[in-house]
Parts: sequence; C-alpha cells; structure tokens
Amino acid sequence: MNVIEGVPPGVVTGDSLVKLLEHARDNGYAIPAVNCTSSSSINAVLEAAAKNNSPVMIQVSNGGGAFMVGKSIKAADAAVAGSVALAYHTRAVAKYYGIPVVLHSDHCAKKLLPWFDGMLAADKEFYDKFGEPLFSSHMLDLSEEPDEENIAICVKYFKQMSAMKIWLEMEIGITGGEEDGVNNEDVDPEKLYTSPEQVYSVYEALAPIGSMFSIAAAFGNVHGVYKPGNVKLSPEKLLSHQEYTKEKINSPLDRPIFLVMHGGSGSTDEEISSAVANGVIKMNIDTDTQWSYWDGLRAFEAKKHDYLQGQIGNPDGEDKPNKKFYDPRVWIRAAEESMCARVGLSMEKLGSVGKYTRSTEPGHHECTPGNKPTPLKDMAAGVKKMFTK
Repeated sequence: MNVIEGVPPGVVTGDSLVKLLEHARDNGYAIPAVNCTSSSSINAVLEAAAKNNSPVMIQVSNGGGAFMVGKSIKAADAAVAGSVALAYHTRAVAKYYGIPVVLHSDHCAKKLLPWFDGMLAADKEFYDKFGEPLFSSHMLDLSEEPDEENIAICVKYFKQMSAMKIWLEMEIGITGGEEDGVNNEDVDPEKLYTSPEQVYSVYEALAPIGSMFSIAAAFGNVHGVYKPGNVKLSPEKLLSHQEYTKEKINSPLDRPIFLVMHGGSGSTDEEISSAVANGVIKMNIDTDTQWSYWDGLRAFEAKKHDYLQGQIGNPDGEDKPNKKFYDPRVWIRAAEESMCARVGLSMEKLGSVGKYTRSTEPGHHECTPGNKPTPLKDMAAGVKKMFTK
C-alpha cells in the first residue's frame, strides 16, 4: 500500500502540496495536469486517478472558466466566476475518489491578469474563513514579455501567494503553437529553448520569497497536436538547467528545480521519460483529452446511430422509445469513459500509476474545510425532527 505521509486524499494545498511534489521529484514521476471545462470532465479525470491509484491535477484556463459559467454570460469577471465554480465542484467531490488532487489555474498572460486577480481574491476569502486557499496553485505565463518584466511581475504576485501558501508556476521561454487565445505559431524558433541562465534568474528572484514555485522552461514544446518527429524536443536541456542551478546554489539535490512540461501532445514516450528523469513533476494535458472526450461520443453515436434519429422508432420497432439512448447521462458517460482511459494512459507514461493507493475512508465535501460534515443520516433525522411535533 502506497501512502505519502502528510498528503491526505482530496484537494491538497500548502505543506501537503509541497510534500506531494517532493515525492514526485524524489521518486521520478510526474503528475498529469488535465484541463477541464465542466463537471463531467472533472469527474472523468478523478475517476482515472482513482482507478490508477495516482495523484492528479485539475486545471482551468481562462477560456475554460468562461465556458464553465456559461457562454451566454459576457460579464467582465465571467472567467473568474466559472473558474471558482470549477474549483468548488472539485472540492465538493474530490475526497470521494480517495486520491490527492491539485487544483490549478493554467496559462495567464499579461492581458489576463484581472482573471488572476479575481482568483486570488477568491483564494483570500477562502483562506480567511478556513485557513487554506481555494486553489492549490496558479500559473503566470508572461513569457511573451521581456524576461525582466516577466520575473518582476512574478515576484510581485508570489509575495501575495506565499502568504497563503499558494504554489506559483511560471513560464520563461516560449511554448509554440496556439493555446487558449495566445498564438505563438510564428515565434522565433530560438525562443522555444530556454537557457540555464534564464532559469537560474527565476530561481534567484523567487527563492528568497519562498520555495513553492515551479518553472515551465521551454525545450522546443508546441501546444496543440502534431505527428511525432514534426517538432524537435530537447528534454536533455532540462538537465542542463538543473546542473547549472545546482552548482550556483551548491544544492545537495540532483534536481533542485521543480520543472513543468507544456505542449506534450505528440511527444514520444522516450521524450516524456527523459523530461521526467530531468526533473519534470507536472505535465499539462489538454489536446489529447479533448479528442478522447469527443471520440467517446463519436463512437457511441456511430454504434447507436439508428436509435438516435427520433424520440420514437428504431430498428426494434417503429413505436419503440429511444430515451435510454439520447438521455445525456448515457452519451456523456461514453465521453467520460473514453477520457478516463486516455488520462490513465498519460499516468502510465508519466510513471504516476500506483504512487498513491486510493483511500477507502468515506468521502465528504471540502467546501468548508475544518468543519466536520454532517452525516446524511443525521441530516435526515434533523429534517424529520423539524416536521414532527
């Protein structure tokens, strides 16, 4: 039975999050971070984690938050509201799956800083009430800005975040391709490879504030989907970053920096394994899981096509009802099962399978941490008492 000391099942923050990521670093595996846009996709990811006895990260992008609140909502803070809603759903159900869950927000470019500010405000409100932030971690992606400005803004926000023990992920060097409205398809290829000096400059600026940070250093990564071999990844460069910083700070650790991998779709197993061996403790997954969710629905429609052409009438009879085929709970479930399987495959590739044995303790929501949830039987007894003279 694998249990990580100090890391409970459910949403992990603060010291528990640090212990989880240290465990990943020290045991040579990475945790998949899957972009989610709905309660359905969240549940599929959590199911995969439970089935594979693996920690997992649920992450939301600005566009994902806007989708979560509803595409008809055009309010300036719609993405904040949707991201917070996603976080609360995760907190409501995560502990039932019996595995550690990291709640994370994805790429935040400079133009999206109001979204970041809104999530930090939600973190602060939650922290003041319950002693921990709503989210586990947030990412600032200011890689399009000059390094000096990128790092200065990260320092400013990291000071705020450290007070609540929120993990910061930052990016230096540019990930190519297009992601959530940020297009780097025509970027100078040289900028797709971060230098050891750039990585150390981040460490030098953030380490005096706290240790809860990770760096997404570019090594040829590209967002989106592509055939293996079409993009030149150089995961060996990550080892150079580790060795450079290790020498600079005289660290006893072989991998003193927590590194993150973006744009992994189409990467070979060897490239992923090399990145993990060189200190990557988190890999983002979005494009592949988007396809898998759709593919589950596509396969269901193909199989049940003749039962999905009307409410009444199918190959079994012209008066036969089709409700059990078009009920959203049926075809959405097919999408979830497909996505669940794909997340499990990522866990295998990243080496996280079996690293945390699923807890068998009864689950409960974590929307009000520290307040012992009322058992359902006691709630029922209380309601009965209200209506009994």
